Amino acid sequence: MNEHVLKVVEFHKIKEHLSSLAGSAEAAKRLASLSPMAGQGEIEAALQQTEDALSRLLSCGHVSFSGITDIRPVTKRLSIDSDLNPSELLMLARLLETAEAARSFAKKKEEPDSLTEIFQTLDPLPLLSSEIRRSIVDTDEIADDASPRLASLRRKIKGMDGRLHDKLMSLINNSETRKSLQDPVITMRDGRYCLPVKAENKAAVPGVVHDHSGSGSTLFIEPLPIVQLNNELREYLLQEEDEIAEILKNLSAKCRVHKDTLDTDFEILVNLDFIFSKGKLALEQNATKPLLNQKGIYNLRKARHPLLPAASVVPVDLVLGKEYDQLVLTGPNTGGKTVSLKTLGLLTVMALSGLMIPCLDRSEIAVVKEVFADIGDEQSIEQSLSTFSSHMKNLVQILDRADRDSLVLLDELCAGTDPTEGAALAISILEELHLRGIRTMATTHYSELKVYAMTRPLVTNACLEFDVETLSPTYRLMVGIPGKSNAFAISEKLGLKSRLIESARKKLTENTKELEDLIAELEKSRRELLEEQAAVEALQKDAIALQKKNEETAERMAKRKESILQEANEEAVKILREAKETADSTIRNINKYGNADGNIRELEAERKNLNEKIKNHENSLNTLSAEKKKGNSKPPKKLVIGDRVRVISMNLTGTVHTLPNEKGELTVQMGILHSKVNVSDLELLPEETTGLPKKKASSGGFRSQKASNIHAEINLIGKTCDDAIAVLDKYLDDACLAGLPSVRIVHGKGTGALRNAVHSRLKQLPYIASFRLGEYGEGDAGVTIAEFK
Repeated sequence: MNEHVLKVVEFHKIKEHLSSLAGSAEAAKRLASLSPMAGQGEIEAALQQTEDALSRLLSCGHVSFSGITDIRPVTKRLSIDSDLNPSELLMLARLLETAEAARSFAKKKEEPDSLTEIFQTLDPLPLLSSEIRRSIVDTDEIADDASPRLASLRRKIKGMDGRLHDKLMSLINNSETRKSLQDPVITMRDGRYCLPVKAENKAAVPGVVHDHSGSGSTLFIEPLPIVQLNNELREYLLQEEDEIAEILKNLSAKCRVHKDTLDTDFEILVNLDFIFSKGKLALEQNATKPLLNQKGIYNLRKARHPLLPAASVVPVDLVLGKEYDQLVLTGPNTGGKTVSLKTLGLLTVMALSGLMIPCLDRSEIAVVKEVFADIGDEQSIEQSLSTFSSHMKNLVQILDRADRDSLVLLDELCAGTDPTEGAALAISILEELHLRGIRTMATTHYSELKVYAMTRPLVTNACLEFDVETLSPTYRLMVGIPGKSNAFAISEKLGLKSRLIESARKKLTENTKELEDLIAELEKSRRELLEEQAAVEALQKDAIALQKKNEETAERMAKRKESILQEANEEAVKILREAKETADSTIRNINKYGNADGNIRELEAERKNLNEKIKNHENSLNTLSAEKKKGNSKPPKKLVIGDRVRVISMNLTGTVHTLPNEKGELTVQMGILHSKVNVSDLELLPEETTGLPKKKASSGGFRSQKASNIHAEINLIGKTCDDAIAVLDKYLDDACLAGLPSVRIVHGKGTGALRNAVHSRLKQLPYIASFRLGEYGEGDAGVTIAEFK
């Protein structure tokens, strides 16, 4: 893609900030050279990696790549059998430790993604890195236990050093020697211990002179008694240097064996740093992955210019290539036209470079070969080009090179010359681009271009709203409405005399007046439409809140109703059990006592007691059954003796024994029992019915219970994909059994992983007829509506 457009849309500023997010110099260098790609597959892969990096940053936290240093010069030395110094070996150890940390970070995410294989390719060589760390303390210090011989030598050096100090201290403490010393201290010259002796007393301290002071008054003499000790110390030190060289040689040999692995780890870590830097930028910008297409469609939902402060930028909805191929943007200066133009250009370049863009999800970007832009004042004094000439030179190049796979952005088209000629040229250029099917967005002040956009198919006007009351732009993009300069209104607000404004109005041509009146009428209609839309949205919110409240109330009532019915049924069973036990006891007594008068009186008393109990229980049950029957089956209007009926409150069948009295009470025989019930507690059964099918009643009760307990919505936000699918399966089974026509599944927007998992599962379920993402007012892309067969 041409460098001119990258400069014009300020892509270099994005890359500068992106480079600062990298942990390594090599990744920062690659980010600084980032550029748009041509193939959709390549772009899709880069965007997917960026999205997966963002997902890992959100779910697993941050990962550091600061331990990456360019090891290629080091591995090159290994390839020519050179031994490495401690600094170079530590560099390799830090790289391997960074690889180990990256592998550990990758394990935090259970679900595989596009980065999983990249992480798995890393080989941190833990044995090699730990060996280097064990042997080398710092760039200038080798550990004592790097080898047994080095440890032994250092013990000898330490012991010899102690002996030397003891010997020298005994000389210093000698009264005769002390008089000859310049200072009672031990010094070192040429790697050997010495004493500072006064030049005039050198004969008093026999030994080897190694140095003298600048004035010559002090000689640094190695006393003869310690010469041998110094020699032995020197030998040990030389042996130590040889052993250290051997240790470094052995470590270098071990690194040489893994040279290719080290080079591969470096490349992988730099690539991961490159990818995660893009993910960090997406996190900062609250960006989303755009949908790519080859149809020339741009649909930016609530797009924000990434270089403007997030707190102050006003999001805009930009659509191009669907209902219209050209967008003509008009309005006053400083209204945000150029920013909108640059937003489209910059976000397109970012997406084609594999970067996520600061828009709502499901925004679309067309894959194009080139983006052409003519933005800003590019006059050149050196080339003797005026503003108009400079713009025209760019336009000529654009017209020569642009095709259907291009996006063209034109700012103040054909400005800087005679307005009449400039407008005519602008219309001709736009017509040429339109005939060639090139997606174009242009800004202008020419009224003629407003008419052009209103009268041409697949071309539309747009403007940025301006608040005349505050004399400031609102930066809200309004498609379909041409912009006004608002010169008269602004001048009047600023205090220009009314007679001058009226005089100016009279000088406008009739066509211009009609156009301005049309724009004013459109603006008025738009404001009225927005007010109506706001009122409708408020009513919709109230309706949703009321519906939710009603559903909650209905749910509470259903639970209470079931509880009452359950208690009534349990009470009825208890009554029947007591009645049966009493009847059995009475029959046994009759069989036992026969016709004995005394015992008959006792039996009569038991019978009266039983009847009193049954009557009390029937009264309480009739009250419950009367509440239950409201809204359910209607009581039979006409009964005859012998009709088969069901006593609803007792869930038993019987036959009519007596006709209802004035209160609607009658006697029903149920087996050996005669019970007085109210006609409202009866359900007339067909003649062939021999009993109540318990199985069907049970199934119906189960379905009723499910329907009363199941909600038409489930919230999966905050769950992992596996947990969410398990909960969703159980919920959908219950909802299907409950007979719900459709359900609302809330999964949120986020990275889209949970939404994709839900959609994949819905495709597998045989009882799901269809599903779709929520529309405006339903939850948008954070919700899926599923319908049952």
